[in-house]
Amino acid sequence: MTPEQFSKESTSLCETGQLFGQRGWCRATSGNFSLRVDNTFCLITQSGRDKSQLVSSDLMLCDLEGNALDSRLKPSAETLLHTQLYQLDESINAVLHTHSVNATLLSRHNESGLIFRGFEMQKALAGIESHDDEVTLSIFGNNQDIRALTNTIVDAWHRDAITAPGFLIRGHGLYAWGQDIAEARRHIEGLEFLLECKWQETLAGLS
Repeated sequence: MTPEQFSKESTSLCETGQLFGQRGWCRATSGNFSLRVDNTFCLITQSGRDKSQLVSSDLMLCDLEGNALDSRLKPSAETLLHTQLYQLDESINAVLHTHSVNATLLSRHNESGLIFRGFEMQKALAGIESHDDEVTLSIFGNNQDIRALTNTIVDAWHRDAITAPGFLIRGHGLYAWGQDIAEARRHIEGLEFLLECKWQETLAGLS
């Protein structure tokens, strides 16, 4: 099995990476993206690749334990976060991670989470039907020990402490997911919009 066998999935990941990179959400090779290709493997970005110029050769296959199918290739350092989300929920088929300025700053200046209410853009998130619904985006402390960080996410998931299709890692960035790449991309775009609004309100002294 090789990444070349999944040309449709590779193309969608590369197009998403290029778009998000061009928007400044994945500067300096930051961010990582993945797609589940079956019940055993996912396609994921290799470590240190420029997302604004992402091409299929920048992708690789990993099993759902985070092990590279081709041991010569180095997956993203945060591969375990992706693969654990796939294990936690079989309906998750795409995981996207961005490093925008807004996500980074807001995650540093809020404790456990951000609450959104009254924004029409909230309806970009699966399960949200009204601007009057309350959306809580959880924030978790950063940890260079990815297994420990992953365990924190798993624990929060089992406690139902993650209620949005995404979360923030403090001083780091945004993770979001979906049933397919289109939904995951919509969730990233919707959440990044909400984060930008929240940051602008903060600067204006409105929140």
